[in-house]
Amino acid sequence: MVIAHVLSSLRVGGGERVALELAGGQVKAGRDVMVVSLADEPDGPLAGEFRSRGVEVVTVGKRPGIELGLPLRLAKVFRARRVKVVHTHNRLPLIYGAVAGKMARAGVVHTRHGPGRGTRRETWLRRGAGHFVDAYVAVSAELATLASEVGDCPLARISVIENGIDLDRFSADPGARVATRAALGISASAYVLGSVGRLAPEKDYPLLVRAAAPLLGPDMWLVIVGDGADAATIRAAVAQAGVSQFVALPGSRSDVPQFMAAFDLFVLSSRMEGLPLVALEAMSSGLPLLATAVGGLPGLVKDTVTGFLVPSGDEGALRDRLMALRGDRAGTRAVAERGCAHVRARYSREVMVERYLDLYGRILAGRGRQ
Repeated sequence: MVIAHVLSSLRVGGGERVALELAGGQVKAGRDVMVVSLADEPDGPLAGEFRSRGVEVVTVGKRPGIELGLPLRLAKVFRARRVKVVHTHNRLPLIYGAVAGKMARAGVVHTRHGPGRGTRRETWLRRGAGHFVDAYVAVSAELATLASEVGDCPLARISVIENGIDLDRFSADPGARVATRAALGISASAYVLGSVGRLAPEKDYPLLVRAAAPLLGPDMWLVIVGDGADAATIRAAVAQAGVSQFVALPGSRSDVPQFMAAFDLFVLSSRMEGLPLVALEAMSSGLPLLATAVGGLPGLVKDTVTGFLVPSGDEGALRDRLMALRGDRAGTRAVAERGCAHVRARYSREVMVERYLDLYGRILAGRGRQ
């Protein structure tokens, strides 16, 4: 079976990283897998990671505006590679890849990774492309409900397959904790608030900076790992709060597990989410997770049992919870241990891969009967 994952680009993002884990796991399971990028640019930073996992990388660059010929070009690639399953991820790949998959007589699966709705024109195109999809997947029950409400797909036809991670890559590492803190100039005894993600408006990192700022000092630091369009806004928020000497912004990094080892509390201040891989990774690392109650996070985290939740956009509630968790190390550690056990029992990459391969098999079997 040849599987083609279609992505908007090979830049670092949540959906792209899920596709990377899924494609790599499918290769390990003995499938022939390729990834198709629609970005009209050289390889993105994830291209090398896909190749290192045995995934063929192909670029079919989309031209500006609506490109009516793109499905034809994609279908030509799918037919040449004898693709059996076309798996699109998020809006743009769905709009072009689903039609191309049908033209190539392949089964078509679409995964919605986040709550973004796009423009009115994209909504219309997305709904039209949905008619060419054999199976629609949401990464959380909340996203499944949203997809139904916005008219993408009837709820009865949506499958929920939760994201999975490489559990071996994320675990406690005392050596990395010491080395990473030393590299950042943070003392071994300091309490470190950490976050990892795209520096995008929906992550609301300026809120996290404002909430944490009154608490920061030599014995309490904030570290935000990532890069993106909101980087300048975040740096400005740090400067305005006067806490630059206690905030580290190391940019985009490939050694995320080493940074997580240096944290004491992982914080997500997002306005919207699907089921973020980084939350699973933090919990798998044994970190306590404090997150806003958006998207699939309330389904992942039971407040004070496997993690901690606060309302989105509430600076005061976030600051109060940061103070409380720092003051209750023993209670926070117990919650972190339960969260770690929960993720390791339910959110492995292997479980995710098995569920998708089973879905592919059912689609192809149904097409055969037809």
